[in-house]
Amino acid sequence: MPDFIDDITDRDPREMAALIDIARGDAGKEGLGAPVCAWCDSPIPMARRLAMPGCTLCVSCQEDKEHLKERG
Repeated sequence: MPDFIDDITDRDPREMAALIDIARGDAGKEGLGAPVCAWCDSPIPMARRLAMPGCTLCVSCQEDKEHLKERG
């Protein structure tokens, strides 16, 4: 049965670094992205924050923003 240490060691090193930055209060200094969406206040998953440094919107709101921009 996996324990706490197994869970920690199985994490992506980038995610671990981001979590350490958050704990230290350094989140956002290196473009990690917002922890919550600027439009709907939903949490932005760590995977998105790592994949899209500097993001401020969740996927759903980003799609809405792009559709609004396409309409003109």
